[in-house]
Amino acid sequence: MTTPHPPQEPRQYRAARVAVAALFFTNGAIFANLLPRYPQIKADLGLSNAEYGLAIAAFPCGALMAGLAAGALIRRFRSSRVAVAGTLLTSVGVLLAGLAPSWGVLAGALFFAGCMDAITDVAQNSHGLRVQRLYGRSILNSFHAIWSVGAVSGGLMGGLAAGLDVPRGVHLSLSALLFAVVAQTALRYTLPGPEPIEPGERSEADAQVDGVPARSTGRGRIWLMIAALVLIAVSGALVEDAGSTWAAVYLSGTLGADVAIASFGYIALVGSQFIGRLLGDGLVDRFGQRAVARTGGAITAVGMGSALLFPSVPGTIAGFALAGFGVATLVPAAMHGADELPGLRAGTGLTLVSWLMRLGFLASPPVVGLVADAVGLRVGLLVVPLAGSLVLVLAGVLSAARVTQRAHGKPMEGEGWCAEAEEGR
Repeated sequence: MTTPHPPQEPRQYRAARVAVAALFFTNGAIFANLLPRYPQIKADLGLSNAEYGLAIAAFPCGALMAGLAAGALIRRFRSSRVAVAGTLLTSVGVLLAGLAPSWGVLAGALFFAGCMDAITDVAQNSHGLRVQRLYGRSILNSFHAIWSVGAVSGGLMGGLAAGLDVPRGVHLSLSALLFAVVAQTALRYTLPGPEPIEPGERSEADAQVDGVPARSTGRGRIWLMIAALVLIAVSGALVEDAGSTWAAVYLSGTLGADVAIASFGYIALVGSQFIGRLLGDGLVDRFGQRAVARTGGAITAVGMGSALLFPSVPGTIAGFALAGFGVATLVPAAMHGADELPGLRAGTGLTLVSWLMRLGFLASPPVVGLVADAVGLRVGLLVVPLAGSLVLVLAGVLSAARVTQRAHGKPMEGEGWCAEAEEGR
């Protein structure tokens, strides 16, 4: 007897998946192109460190100001169109920042770019979740892995342009044009038709929270679940920020590592996070979101906790690597859980989680810095194992179900491919 092969996804589904992956890649690459040009911008404008820091802070401030508008825009214009429009406008903001003749223009351009980036982020995740529902298995983690590839690629592009002394206007104009072409091409292959029906209107089989039908889920419980999902997402974001902001400082300052060696703390975190996201979809399908998140939380808590308890340079680098691997699936898991909550308008849960996660990103560096000033950075970095422990406690809000394949050719209501839907994609 031969074992039947699993059904292949229809060509349209595969095309939509590639299109969403392209949008994630461009979102990671666009802003990363600007980062290597920051020193030159600071020097050309004659900015003090304080002025420079305030200008850079305009980007996350813009993201916070505009992020809550994403849900309404998605419902009005569709997630695919919003993601592509946001991509184009983010490129414009980045270009204006690169050409800024003054501090005010720089801050304003970064504020605008932050607004557009936040909206793009929610829209592309929303569309990615539409594609995931059609696949009937987890694919969202792979999109986030591709975002990391885009960020690295954009950074390399910017670094090469800076090294070759390519004028910022030329470099960022070509970057904007390239990614505009990619985004516009991707739009042709995204899912057609309106956004799917709101979670509260899904069938009883689909609209469940932890196995409880939506009609039995109280409003208060929904908001408690949103709070738990936000904390899970913030935990993942906090660990990422600890690596990017404090890993090199801790390794070189507290532990006395060489500057080149100290850079491996962040490299280890990002590299292992990328691997974790590549493996994450298969693990989620096999074990469920809840088990994967709890295991990741335990790996983060034990790995970084041990590194801080027994401080050494190799041990700390390994601790950051384990932390990156442990939190790899947390943000995608929280976004998926928020998007599946019943009783909320389409895009609302995803928008709230994304917005509050950015708030955590903004608050994390000063909080760790204040603790470090008071009692030392080693104590401040305890936020990493504490974040892992928090995930262990809250992971029950995530689905325990293993993902099973839907029968292909039977998409969810509101997700069908039809000739009428192709009109006005």
